[in-house]
Amino acid sequence: MTVTIKQLTSQQEWMEAYPVMAELRTLTLEKYLLLLKEMTRDGYMLFALYENMQIVAVAGLSWRVNFYSERHIFVYDLVTDEKYRSRGYGEKLLQYLHQWGKENGAHYIALESGIQRTSAHRFYEDRLGYEKWCYSFRKAL
Repeated sequence: MTVTIKQLTSQQEWMEAYPVMAELRTLTLEKYLLLLKEMTRDGYMLFALYENMQIVAVAGLSWRVNFYSERHIFVYDLVTDEKYRSRGYGEKLLQYLHQWGKENGAHYIALESGIQRTSAHRFYEDRLGYEKWCYSFRKAL
C-alpha cells in the first residue's frame, strides 16, 4: 500500500476529489468547481491523501493572520471517504498539514467542527492534542 499526500491544483484533480468532498458538503459538481475556483483565488488550498493512486481523504485550508493566533492555517474541510474511515487517514493528513504549516511559518492550526460531532471532537482532542478554546457563531444575512 502506497500512501501519498499532495496539494491539488488542477481542475482535473479537483474533480477527482469531488466524490470524497461530497460526503462532507452537499454541493453539485458545478457548484463545487465554481466555489473552488473563487476560493483558490482567495488563497484556499485543497490537499488529498492517496492510497494506491486513489483519493481517500481531502482537507481544504487557508492561511490566516489575526491578533490571537498570529499566522496560522485554518482547516475548513476535512473528510475521509466513508469506505476508508478508521484507518488513520484523517490523522495522517492532519499530521502532514501540521508539519507543512510549521515549515511554512504557521503558529497554529485551527478548525471548526459541528456541535453534534462528538466523536470527531474526541479525535481532535484525544488523538491529536487540539484544545477546545472558543465557540464560533454565525448569522445569515
